[in-house]
Amino acid sequence: MPLVDLNGTLGESFGTWQKGMDEAMLRIVSSASMACGMHAGDPLVMQTTVASARRVGACIGAEIGYPDLQGYGQRDLSMNPYEIYVYSLYQIGALTAMCRANGVRLDYVKPHGALYRRACQELAVAKSIARAIRDTDKDVILVGALGSVVEEAAAGNGIPFVGEVFADRGYREDGTLIPKGERGDVVSNPAIAAERVLRLLQQSTPSVENTSDGTKPLTIGIHGDYPNATKVAFAVKEALEVNGFTIAGLRSLVYITNTLDKEQAP
Repeated sequence: MPLVDLNGTLGESFGTWQKGMDEAMLRIVSSASMACGMHAGDPLVMQTTVASARRVGACIGAEIGYPDLQGYGQRDLSMNPYEIYVYSLYQIGALTAMCRANGVRLDYVKPHGALYRRACQELAVAKSIARAIRDTDKDVILVGALGSVVEEAAAGNGIPFVGEVFADRGYREDGTLIPKGERGDVVSNPAIAAERVLRLLQQSTPSVENTSDGTKPLTIGIHGDYPNATKVAFAVKEALEVNGFTIAGLRSLVYITNTLDKEQAP
């Protein structure tokens, strides 16, 4: 039975400014990607979001970004690899502490916005993030775009990797994301988003084929602050389940995949 994870971006409010629909999204997704105070979020929001995720049993991920609250982490700050390593370490460490205080563990790390795009294109940047994970907890999973150099960076640092596709972001024909602000960058129609996810899973490319038959883990990203976020998330989840997929958190996904690989090894 094919398995897939749904991760929602959460914890993006800070101070008196509210963003997203965290509680509603947590009733749908299996993993929660939480802002860590650099591009969005703050300590109080992080603590509250971790507690909420613990209550529903969702996996917890640190969504790390550039220190850019004003630009919501969407501007490339041209930080060098060492700076990215340190800022990644800082954010991962902060959410790890929140998790420990709540009696849960940090399950994965996922870059955000401009840092995500850069990490998927520049191996040195991806390696900086992977190194920060390795130096914190080698069992924490690194999430990045399916087929990107992030997988190579994870392997080089001895940490697990899970590829990601987005339900609510537009893709170019070459498989890269349509930049924010350009026509077709966001998919807000629930039916279209669900159909796109199924098409991505059923494409004949080897990487997606391996994912859809359960031999390679995959997570589907859904932005909790986008228009119709909860409707999109629900439609995607329903479409997956109707078509025979089982929704599982990232930690379970990696564990089951590794177990299957060992059982099938000669």
